[in-house]
Amino acid sequence: MKVLLVEDDEKITRFVEKGLTSAGFAVDTAATGTQGFEKAFDTPYDTLIIDIMLPELDGFSLIRKIRAHENNTPVIVLSARGRVDDRIKGLEAGADDYLTKPFAFSELLARIQALIRRAGNVTDPVILTCKDLSLDIVKRRVKRGKDLIDLQPLEFSLLEYLLRNQDRVVSKTMIMEHVWHYNFDPMTNVVEARICRLRDKIDKDYPVKLIHTVRGAGYVLRNTDA
Repeated sequence: MKVLLVEDDEKITRFVEKGLTSAGFAVDTAATGTQGFEKAFDTPYDTLIIDIMLPELDGFSLIRKIRAHENNTPVIVLSARGRVDDRIKGLEAGADDYLTKPFAFSELLARIQALIRRAGNVTDPVILTCKDLSLDIVKRRVKRGKDLIDLQPLEFSLLEYLLRNQDRVVSKTMIMEHVWHYNFDPMTNVVEARICRLRDKIDKDYPVKLIHTVRGAGYVLRNTDA
């Protein structure tokens, strides 16, 4: 899952970015409202986290501008301005949620997950499945049959991305953009290495293989060899 954080406070940016990355999210950041709009316009995100007091373009104006371009990505306002009229203004501008500083990271994470579930028109709990493989997004638990499988955060995000695109071939570029937070480098083998480690955990000891390589195109998760 990919998140854009628009925040000009470097300390808060590092704190949120570290927490979300550890939770398995790919995180892009922007320090000004203008940068935030450019990134939100150019890149598909699962959630936008936007501060209000931003240079160049304030958060309220940024949200209105995003919505004016028919971008319906869920938006969480993260601001020190916690008065009722500020919260109302944020929601009227088009935000989906409003969290005041200081905040607990666990609450921010829970709100992000709730918005993503709501945007996908799904109900709690969110469980993605393919044959006997299941991934519980809320509990962050993966099972193959009756076996619990321990995945690192990036492996969890990679598997979630493959499950969300089940039966659809995804390229290395698409994986890099959605699972990692940097652009694709054709010289790196990071995707192949992570796919290999993921296969060792969810496919190696099972007769039906779920992750398939499509030569020259990418990877696909499906429950048949066809």
